[in-house]
Amino acid sequence: MSIWLQPEPQNWWIIVDDSIYEDVGSGDVTAGALPFDLMVRWHIEAQADGVLSGIGVVDYLMAPYGNDPETATIEVHRGDGEFVTRGEIVISGYLPARRVVTAERTALNFLMHMSGIASLTDQFVRKIEGTNARIVDTRKTLPMLRTLQKYAVRCGGGHNHRMGLYDGAMLKDNHIAALGSIKSAVQAVRAYASHMTKIEVECETLEQVNEAVEAGADVILLDNMDPFMMREAVKTHKGKCLFEASGGINLDTVRGVAQTGVDLISVGALTHSAPAMAFHMELG
Repeated sequence: MSIWLQPEPQNWWIIVDDSIYEDVGSGDVTAGALPFDLMVRWHIEAQADGVLSGIGVVDYLMAPYGNDPETATIEVHRGDGEFVTRGEIVISGYLPARRVVTAERTALNFLMHMSGIASLTDQFVRKIEGTNARIVDTRKTLPMLRTLQKYAVRCGGGHNHRMGLYDGAMLKDNHIAALGSIKSAVQAVRAYASHMTKIEVECETLEQVNEAVEAGADVILLDNMDPFMMREAVKTHKGKCLFEASGGINLDTVRGVAQTGVDLISVGALTHSAPAMAFHMELG
């Protein structure tokens, strides 16, 4: 069983190290009161049904160190991307008590947040089964946590939009306003960016869609359009580019959007509003 869903999020251990340092600071004054040689058994249990994400982070924080007693162990029972049910033990071990209580909150914070994202993504993915659309995330992520949040989307069966401003061009209303028109904006990016760079154009009307297609956009973002307009845009220009739907899409409306024929459905709520999935740690 693989702990991480491949590929792993980039530089995840740096984020985790910074997080544990933030919590521990100059030292855990509560854990310092525990006997140095006290060993405890521990496990983390799911308190809700959902898709697991972040178990690799927990393994990193709770795995035995080189200076731990030889009896120290860790056992991963479930891997990222797996559906778990309330009451299931996902990871357990035998460690120095100081280590366990110091890392507990940070480990649970990552596990609960990432599994919440994966579980919400899974709900969206299930809603559009049988269509040709894909659920994708956005850049509406918490600062410094983007790689882990987007990884959690993949654990839930979703797909990643661009990672940042560097790996894809998106011309939104402000870019277009600054450059005068969709055509001039696309031309400007074509002249500036690598030939490998795809260009996406945000459109709010069918007239803008026509202009963006004629300008040679690779992807058209149908922003806050009703399903009838989306269907018309796809029907008129099918095969000329990819179509992405975005704007206020929720679990009640996502299937109707997928049935318009769009290729992608981006949902900001996956990363900015996913409720945490409950887990807790028990000793003994």
